[in-house]
Amino acid sequence: MNEIKEPRQRLLALDTSTSILSVAVMEKGKLLAERNIKAERNHSAYLVAAIEEAMAAAGMDKKELDGIAVGVGPGSYTGVRIAVTTAKTLAWSLRLPVTAVSSLAAIGFGGYAAGTGQAAEQFASACAEAADRTGAAADYSAEHWIVPLVDARRGQAYTALFSAATGQIPRRREEDAIRLVADWVDELAGRLQELPSDQRPAGVWFVGDIAIHAAAVEELRPLLGEALHIRGYELEGAWLGLIGSEQFLRGAYDDVHTLEPNYTQLAEAEAKKLR
Repeated sequence: MNEIKEPRQRLLALDTSTSILSVAVMEKGKLLAERNIKAERNHSAYLVAAIEEAMAAAGMDKKELDGIAVGVGPGSYTGVRIAVTTAKTLAWSLRLPVTAVSSLAAIGFGGYAAGTGQAAEQFASACAEAADRTGAAADYSAEHWIVPLVDARRGQAYTALFSAATGQIPRRREEDAIRLVADWVDELAGRLQELPSDQRPAGVWFVGDIAIHAAAVEELRPLLGEALHIRGYELEGAWLGLIGSEQFLRGAYDDVHTLEPNYTQLAEAEAKKLR
């Protein structure tokens, strides 16, 4: 097998973990083209065409790509597998490196950016800056907490915790997991209360499948007031592409043979509550 191509600047990103099928073509952290389609359960019927349309809109052939970024969930069991299988097939056939992107990270990033009025093109330089830190935690000032939610039924959601300041790529604070939303809100409230008032985040953003969980999240209102933001948001390819670009720049690749979706598991204590 030939050596992996260099440099890794032109990237195809794809995600089918939610009802939205997202595809983006990136170059040096800049969005060239994207397709976001309300595919519901028909991702497999639209994905190949969406990739071809995005590549054509970017004026690029697949042979010009330097890498593949794929959303690995968590989310729909069947949906996640479609994107991962497609990404692995493309990476293998084109001899390209592949990187696994948390779909929750992309949802959180996009929802937070939309809520704060930040456009995708503002983050191209932030990709390189984040890569230069080689994974070290950023010293953000006036940072925001970002909590993506993807509904998992029965009061549960796939969720995580990130933080970011204006113009920065979000960094992870808690791993992706399926959690009971009411318990998760209580846990976050406890963390916030432990912080001195001058060290609390400037804003706390709950984004994604928020409608069904809004009442639980509103329990934080007395503590946060106007610093609590609740925003419905559906994944857009640009944010997946930006995270993928940053991961490639810092050399965060995955083995194409062993790459698998991230389904997550309910914590044992929470699983017992549902029995």
